[in-house]
Amino acid sequence: MRLSTRIALAVGATVPVLVLATGWLLLRLVAADLHDQQDAHLRQSAAAVAKDARGLLRASAADRSAAVEQARERRLFTSALDVGVRLTGPEETFMGGPQPAQGVPLPASAPVPVTLRADGDTWRVLSKRVSGGPPGVRGTLWLFAPDTAGATQLRLVRRRVVTVALLAAPLSGLLAGAVAGRASRPLRRLRDSASGLDPRTTSARLDHAPARIAEVDDLAHTLQTVLSRYDEQAARTEEALATARSFASAAAHELRTPLMSMQTNLEILTEHPHLPGPDRDDVLGDLRSEHARLLGLLVMLRELGRGDLVEADAFGPVDLADVVEASVREQRRRHPRARITSDCPPGLCVYGWEPGLRTVLDNLLTNALVHGGGADGRPAHVDVTLRANSDNAVLTVDDQGPGIAPQRRATVFERFERRPDSPGSGLGLTLVAQQIDLHRGRVRIAEPPAGPGTRIEVVLPLRDGTAGPEAALPSQRNWVITTAGVRPQEFHKEDS
Repeated sequence: MRLSTRIALAVGATVPVLVLATGWLLLRLVAADLHDQQDAHLRQSAAAVAKDARGLLRASAADRSAAVEQARERRLFTSALDVGVRLTGPEETFMGGPQPAQGVPLPASAPVPVTLRADGDTWRVLSKRVSGGPPGVRGTLWLFAPDTAGATQLRLVRRRVVTVALLAAPLSGLLAGAVAGRASRPLRRLRDSASGLDPRTTSARLDHAPARIAEVDDLAHTLQTVLSRYDEQAARTEEALATARSFASAAAHELRTPLMSMQTNLEILTEHPHLPGPDRDDVLGDLRSEHARLLGLLVMLRELGRGDLVEADAFGPVDLADVVEASVREQRRRHPRARITSDCPPGLCVYGWEPGLRTVLDNLLTNALVHGGGADGRPAHVDVTLRANSDNAVLTVDDQGPGIAPQRRATVFERFERRPDSPGSGLGLTLVAQQIDLHRGRVRIAEPPAGPGTRIEVVLPLRDGTAGPEAALPSQRNWVITTAGVRPQEFHKEDS
């Protein structure tokens, strides 16, 4: 049902109710006015006939002749005019004019006018005490005014109210429908504009000219906001689908080598059940190594996918020193023979995603511990330093390993890039670069302070905790999708 039709029906049903309610109030007021007029007439009549009523009581008490009594009675009824009069004395009752039958019970007293209903008729009744003649001779003067004129007027008003209500229903409905149809024209224009939008065939979006109607303009603004969010979500969904496809493709490609190697080793064990002990140990060692690499590769791909799909509301204030110390404690537990030192003053707050920052620290320390040992087998020595530099937090991780050749530093952040003898997946530093990009930071391979080794430097902008999460996410996040050597990786390598 159209809005204008609903408004017309609502108005058409409401207006008669209002007319009837107003008519009921009008009837009450008219009835009160008529009663006031009748009551005033009764009081005037009572004052006019009181003297004649006292004379009639005196004549009745003094046993005067019937002619005198009849003359006074006639004078009483003549002075009352159109009002019925009933005078009740100690011994007689005199009645004249329109009034209820004598057998109708009257109120005990009516010093103020009251309504009396008898035999289908309505009367306004007023009583007054009168005295005359010898002491103790008292009577009651009753005055009656028929209520037929007032009832007639009230019926007339009632009929007119009902007639107006019946006429008001269709007329108000039609008028409201016409007005509502004209008022809803901006809504129809907005509907036509919105119905013509199809994101599958056109990139056009809702174009609304202000209608100077607050509700219509608010609705248009809401629709534009919803459509904008729809576009953003559709883009994110497309990115998620592309990420899933790329994840499957990359996983299938990178898992093929360790799986084939494991298959070869399993075939050796199956076909040569009596393999000598040293050879058997070598094969089992290869299996364990490939299994670890396979597991690490799956974990890294999963973490890359998480980073590409993280939402802005996951970001918040993070104390970077707490993240560094937690990661250092965990690596010390896993590598008890390694030497890990840290210098991290508290209070360096960044606006970020805490699991992602923890991933950065874990991968940097793991990379330093794996490659930072000496050629003679001595344990790795890793130094972690955190300091503030202007509006940035600078994190450096130093090891004393063989280092990275300058010509290779531009490729270490690419996917699946690793040394031939590396036990890793080739995704650790890619994952670091992805998270730093999410946090609007920079990462580079720097020159070690002295001697051999590797220094990785991370720069993150400091936040005061009030910045919105939108400032923490780049517009493009496609580290799982993008192949090595394209823009997301180069963004970091350009600063190295």
